[in-house]
Amino acid sequence: MLEIILHWAGQFPKDYVVIIVGALPVSELRGAIPLALSFGMSMERAFWLSVLGNCIIVAPALFLFEPVSGFLRKFKIWSRFFDWLFERTKKNSDSVQKYEALGLAILVAIPLPMTGAWSGIIAASLFKIRFRYAFAAIITGIFCAGLIVSALCSLGILSWKAVSG
Repeated sequence: MLEIILHWAGQFPKDYVVIIVGALPVSELRGAIPLALSFGMSMERAFWLSVLGNCIIVAPALFLFEPVSGFLRKFKIWSRFFDWLFERTKKNSDSVQKYEALGLAILVAIPLPMTGAWSGIIAASLFKIRFRYAFAAIITGIFCAGLIVSALCSLGILSWKAVSG
């Protein structure tokens, strides 16, 4: 899927492509930072563009996730999808349920599959964490995840080939 998006986005400036990949639920920072580095960007530029892309979606998604998912759940296919999504998020969100905002920051900060800003947004909605706490926790988690991914890339442990391939 990322390859299709990158092919389509190839006509845009590389900075924009990194921001878009950083905002996507599948890739987030785990994909955007290695992608930026594969474009030849500096680590600092890769970090800030990726974090920007990941942060852009937080406020709108926190406000819109619950009403949009509530509306879509009226349709059988979407209801099944959201049931699956919520159950999967609950499995990965024990710390969020127990520690609320701190747990939410930890969930977002761990750069593994089914964690990140999008999972944090879903968890904040599921556990009814107030916007200001959820927003601050998710943004904090994004910065921490960005630092972790940057460190893994600097050490040669994570690369665009490993993420996309």
